[in-house]
Amino acid sequence: MTPITEVEGRRLALSNLDKVIYPARHFTKGEVVHYYASVAGSLLAHLYNRPVSFLRFPDGPEGQRFFAKNVPPGTPSWIRTAEVPHSDGPARQVLVQDLATLVWSANLVTEFHTPQWQADAHGIADRLVLDLDPGAPATVVECCEVALWLRERLAADGIEAFAKTSGAKGLHLLAPIEPTPSGEVTGYAKGLAVEAEQALPGLVTHRMTKSLRPGRVFVDFSQNAAAKTTATPYTLRARTEPSVSAPVTWEEVADCRDAARLHFLADDIPPRLQAHGDLLAPLFNPNRARPLP
Repeated sequence: MTPITEVEGRRLALSNLDKVIYPARHFTKGEVVHYYASVAGSLLAHLYNRPVSFLRFPDGPEGQRFFAKNVPPGTPSWIRTAEVPHSDGPARQVLVQDLATLVWSANLVTEFHTPQWQADAHGIADRLVLDLDPGAPATVVECCEVALWLRERLAADGIEAFAKTSGAKGLHLLAPIEPTPSGEVTGYAKGLAVEAEQALPGLVTHRMTKSLRPGRVFVDFSQNAAAKTTATPYTLRARTEPSVSAPVTWEEVADCRDAARLHFLADDIPPRLQAHGDLLAPLFNPNRARPLP
């Protein structure tokens, strides 16, 4: 029998809560739902008013994965959605605006991915993102070196950057900006990636070409494009363990000498939130947003 729970006045059917999703940690679907509920105060702020794309992995990271932008079949009528233009025509996507919607989404077993723009301003970005992806044998340690250079470079343009782990191998840098067309943000971000490659030869590449990747950090600027999304802060990832895309301090970035130092699991996040609050809260402060040069 599928248990029914009530969240903020909404009745939700939560299924297969004892199912093990992350075998390496014997982490169950019920724990997935509990994790998302426990970090809802911070996660919802990053999801709010941004059309969500779901990377679903209902049978665990080793099972089938599928990326869904359209509203999933069976979505309750009370869940808010937004019409989003796509190259093949408009689609409706979920807006995760409240705890009930978050718990419903968590029951699907998902990573949350969001664009750099909000639902009422398609293609007008209010943040810039740089995805630092290490090619083996490089790790997040090398990403931290690149992140520190990029932080200073952005600061030279008056832009304040913040860091989070990708929840996989690398780092994401995020910066609040004044609303700017996504194409302009992408162009600026590409310029930064090229500069980083020139300043840190042998360590950085701005090109995705696989033969250039080993031992280097790929500075992916493309996620600023209107059609692209990035893993949302605090989302679980479909990895062997319940790893999380976790905000980190610049002190942690500067002190990173071991990749394990910047690897965070679901159980690590509530204590970090209690100790630090949401390290990415400045992204929501309009006084921190700066124009692109």
